[in-house]
Amino acid sequence: MELNGKVAVITGTSKGIGYQAAIKLLEKNCKVYGLGRTKTEINHPLFQHLTCDVRNESEVEDCFKTILEKEQCIHILINNAGLGYFGNLETMPSEQWHEMFDTNIHGMFYCIKQVLPSMKANTYGHIINIASTAALEGMPQVSAYCATKWAVKGLSESLFRELRDFRIKVTCVYPGSTKTDFFRNSPGIKPHDYMLMPEDIALGLVQALEMPDNFHTVNWEIRPLQPKGPKN
Repeated sequence: MELNGKVAVITGTSKGIGYQAAIKLLEKNCKVYGLGRTKTEINHPLFQHLTCDVRNESEVEDCFKTILEKEQCIHILINNAGLGYFGNLETMPSEQWHEMFDTNIHGMFYCIKQVLPSMKANTYGHIINIASTAALEGMPQVSAYCATKWAVKGLSESLFRELRDFRIKVTCVYPGSTKTDFFRNSPGIKPHDYMLMPEDIALGLVQALEMPDNFHTVNWEIRPLQPKGPKN
């Protein structure tokens, strides 16, 4: 896909992978709309922040209506907004369970639902869903978060089969531990330089978007090579 002049929507652009993806798409001369509760520091003539809680379907609908009143089509959707709480299932507050599902999977559903009509009408588009290696393997004290990301994996793999005949790509990304503020809810884990860097993941996302129309990256698993640093 030639990215120059394309329109992209990214959820969660205040920090981390979403922020870096927005920066790299702007460098490619994409027009980028960032959806999120927190305003980003990005200041670029091709970038617009829209305040939106992806857990709220009516807010998502209003944002996409605003975008599509200005743009003929949305070419790229990156569902990046997400969060995780960790702990044993029996002690997890129900509020945290619902917050993860509302953000990680329901918000993704709301955004995809809004973007598909214009993509189908133009028989063109690319949806990228940010999952996690937690979608690929169960982990102790991460059961609730894993459940949300396994749902993202199932949604993505089914959706790509639904949409391929419309020339719409769906890519699911499975990053390992990444140096972002994701671990703010896990006091035992501190971000460090042996984790993946969000700017490197963003570079890979752009590369996937730029591949030829008949080249489809369905699943992309990435991990730090030495997550605990080199062995002495």
